Amino acid sequence: MRRRTTEEGHGLMRITLVQGDITTQDVDAVVNAANSSLLGGGGVDGAIHRRGGPAILAECRHLRASHYDRGLPTGQAVATTAGDLPARWVIHTVGPVHSSAEDRTHLLASCYRESLRVADELGATSIAFPAVSAGVYGWPMGDAARTAVDTVWATPTQVTDVRFVLFTPDAYAAFENALDTTGS
Repeated sequence: MRRRTTEEGHGLMRITLVQGDITTQDVDAVVNAANSSLLGGGGVDGAIHRRGGPAILAECRHLRASHYDRGLPTGQAVATTAGDLPARWVIHTVGPVHSSAEDRTHLLASCYRESLRVADELGATSIAFPAVSAGVYGWPMGDAARTAVDTVWATPTQVTDVRFVLFTPDAYAAFENALDTTGS
């Protein structure tokens, strides 16, 4: 595990890298790399829904019926209970599918900014992020890591404990490199 602390003018923020399972993180909010349906899927999304239990799906169904009948738009974020997870909330965000024909980096960055905005609204001070869009959505891991780290450092927030929880050694190495080369 690696730690780095910085003062960014909006408070003291610590970023920690963890190689492991995001569903085991004892934080205020866990970020789910959701699909737009909010009804579960594979990867991180499936793991959070399985481990968190039916309460998460019930709230997601309510959100679909009341606010997001066409699904949660890419780059936005919304919170639900964390169910049986050790966290208090799950913040669901829909990352963009990578495209070599169109630069969608602004949408990927929006996932992190919007998740931090929702965390602030909830009063969360600790948050765990996965590598949004770097799985089945095909975003190159190195670029996904740089976008994530740079966006989190640059976003004013009351969150003081940010964890990037990476499932594989390659993902961990990419985020470690992004921390080493960030402008902070």
